[in-house]
Amino acid sequence: MKFFLDTANIDEIKRINDLGLCDGVTTNPSLINKEGRDFEEVIKDIASTVDGPVSAEVTSYDYEGMVKEARELAAWADNVVVKIPMTEDGLKATHTLAQEGIKTNVTLIFSVSQGLLAAKAGATYISPFIGRIDDMGEDGLRLIAELREVLDIYGLDSQIIAASIRHIGHFEGAALAGAHVATIPGTIFPKLWSHPLTDKGIEGFKKDWDAFTKR
Repeated sequence: MKFFLDTANIDEIKRINDLGLCDGVTTNPSLINKEGRDFEEVIKDIASTVDGPVSAEVTSYDYEGMVKEARELAAWADNVVVKIPMTEDGLKATHTLAQEGIKTNVTLIFSVSQGLLAAKAGATYISPFIGRIDDMGEDGLRLIAELREVLDIYGLDSQIIAASIRHIGHFEGAALAGAHVATIPGTIFPKLWSHPLTDKGIEGFKKDWDAFTKR
């Protein structure tokens, strides 16, 4: 499974990238707004920092507007992937962009039907939001597994990005369910390598070594 970082904070991205764990980055208007910087400047900065795909989201919701924005975004860097909302116009735009060789990430997927349609339209990535699905009393990880099964049955090339990851259980469950990618908030990432028993073990080793060196 690939790891994308779900942030627009360049310091978070550099930290994880230096570990060799950042396969790409996803952003959205809300994340970029938090940084207080120009949208184009942020995307270009991220795209020059990481080698993998960087998702930049359109802000138009009509077909013509989305296609126009997508072409502009894709011209900013070779590794920019355009995020498109899961709507009828979004599907139409995805189909057009796929024919032009522009990579897309269809976002806000909440059902197998939506994911299948996006994949058929030519989406490079589809992004089911598992945390938000759980909030509705449904099972977000089950959707990941079902989408993976459908894509495999029909040989569709779209990759599943497990989005809206809220905790370690989501991350591990997405891996077990067959997500191709997990996009992880910067606040969650450090928790993935931490464990109280690891900390306890290190402290024990330190104490033993200190006792040994003081002999």
